[in-house]
Amino acid sequence: MGLSRRQLILKYIVEYFIKTAQPVGSNTLIEEFNLPYSSATIRNEMMELEKQGFIEKTHTSSGRVPSSKGYKYYIANLREKNVSNDIKYQISNIFTQREKSIDDVIKESCEILSHMTNLASIVLGPDAEQEHLVSIQIIPLSNKAATAVFVTDKGYVENKTFVLGDNVKIDDLKDCVQLLNDRLNGTPISHLVEKMELLRPILNDYIKNNDTVYRVLAEALLRFTEGRVSMFGQSNLLNQPEFNQDTSKLRKMLEYIENPSNMAKIINEKENEPLNDRFDVYIGSNDDEKLKDVSVVTTDININGHQLGKIALVGPTRMDYDKALSALEYIIEKFDEIYNERKEDEDGQRTN
Repeated sequence: MGLSRRQLILKYIVEYFIKTAQPVGSNTLIEEFNLPYSSATIRNEMMELEKQGFIEKTHTSSGRVPSSKGYKYYIANLREKNVSNDIKYQISNIFTQREKSIDDVIKESCEILSHMTNLASIVLGPDAEQEHLVSIQIIPLSNKAATAVFVTDKGYVENKTFVLGDNVKIDDLKDCVQLLNDRLNGTPISHLVEKMELLRPILNDYIKNNDTVYRVLAEALLRFTEGRVSMFGQSNLLNQPEFNQDTSKLRKMLEYIENPSNMAKIINEKENEPLNDRFDVYIGSNDDEKLKDVSVVTTDININGHQLGKIALVGPTRMDYDKALSALEYIIEKFDEIYNERKEDEDGQRTN
């Protein structure tokens, strides 16, 4: 079924504003999209769209711009879901390099997303409540140095290299780590620091009068509990007119989104608008000036039911949602194709 006239006009208003960052009027729509309607007809449709909350007036122009509601309707019903051949080629090329780790595939995909969409991209590690410690290992590098390696059931690895004090022996350190493995194995990542603090008096029996090892181990564990965030392409936001005309606003916004806990809160926000069972969208904020003009679209990365984390794209509220979401959808399709096991159904067809 084709789009109604009102839907078509809303689609063009959104796409024109995404392209130009300029409010749009009826005459502009006619000229830009060669519409077969009169200016009065379009104005009437725009009045109805405004009454319904899909578009709104600006203070500086008689034209209209999409509202948050309008963007969400566009995303769900009006976008064309096209993936450029260039994006397909570059993403596919990453997935054909089978020697790469999954972490590398995710991060390199995000770098390409940032470059191709002119947005910032984010990788957020698994939810610390759903991830558990599997083991801690100590690798001696010399009599005076060692590396502690932490592994979780989601395949995440954290390591920390440190120098041992004169009164710390490798064997004592190994005994200490064995105790931690016995007591902490299976603990949710979000509870590790708390549980390790309770074990501190016992650890001191192994390494007396030396807090160095405890601090190193606690610091590495703390990195698990914080939202593990990698961000790419922040400089792309400098090219957006919403941000580059107000350096103070840009600085505050960047400081906010570069904070792991802030981005984890946004990406995991339960009130985000679900697009379908795989995507969420956060569009602006009326409560926080730093996020007023910011949108985030996000999706889970899963392998056989195990969540590895989330990928998100961050940009202005007038980001090119069709391009951004279509690219994310393509990455998810490639993950399903390459990494997720398929089973044969009763008819011999292969299904996820």
